[in-house]
Amino acid sequence: MQDDMRDTMENKFMPLTSLRSGMGQIVMQDLYCYTNQIVNLCFVGSPEKPNEWVLIDTGMPESVNHILDAAKERFGENNKPKAIILTHGHFDHVGAVVDLVQKWDIPVFAHEAELPYLTEKLSYPEPDGSVEGGLVAKISPLFPTEPIDLGNHVEAIPSDGSIPYMSGWQWIHTPGHSPGHISLFREKDHCLIAGDAFVTVKQESLFNVLTQELEVSGPPRYLTTDWGAAKKSVQKLEALKPVMAITGHGQPVSGDELAKGLEKLVKEFDQIATPDYGRYIN
Repeated sequence: MQDDMRDTMENKFMPLTSLRSGMGQIVMQDLYCYTNQIVNLCFVGSPEKPNEWVLIDTGMPESVNHILDAAKERFGENNKPKAIILTHGHFDHVGAVVDLVQKWDIPVFAHEAELPYLTEKLSYPEPDGSVEGGLVAKISPLFPTEPIDLGNHVEAIPSDGSIPYMSGWQWIHTPGHSPGHISLFREKDHCLIAGDAFVTVKQESLFNVLTQELEVSGPPRYLTTDWGAAKKSVQKLEALKPVMAITGHGQPVSGDELAKGLEKLVKEFDQIATPDYGRYIN
């Protein structure tokens, strides 16, 4: 059943890390943020119901054992999630997905526009190492762009906005960073899992990535190919008035710091987020 998959992330370990790597943070009773090297995964579900949780994104290449250990610590031995939801398919968000599907034999859901990158039909555009911002941007052409192949283990997330096994949550199409990027929002408490639609660290800077200094920022510049769509996606998320957000990179943020940071990002997106120059700037 699993022979139809191909793991192009195998042996693609990237020596990037941060001070938060390996740490987990309880953001809500049923929402846990785990940092794998430089990227955040979310465990959605209460430890009191250890067989009813969902994993959002799957970290860096060659990280499967770290993720399994974190899941075991949170939910106990042999308590696999119901499903994996991918915000998008960039290498740092699908690094361990094939390994985890092989281990757990669970379905993966992603936006239909992202499926070609998850079934080895399309490769992502080459990262833009010419954008300003720091050393991570400069080395980004070394990052993997080839698609993985999840075969029949991945399917399109329901078109009605619902999320399998995540009652009360809805997905929102937030393209720009990738064509099928989605963010997840829960109306009852205005919790947001933003993926890379915006982040809370200057992801282009190696120093900022290492220290995780909190700053509400646009999507990672070196992998964002449609800045007009990215701006509209941030506007869409700000209009939801989230009170807490977990982003794909950086620390969770809430309250006035989130509200004011998002408001400023929307008003000054062209100055704060959009590069002054680069391959994907019109």
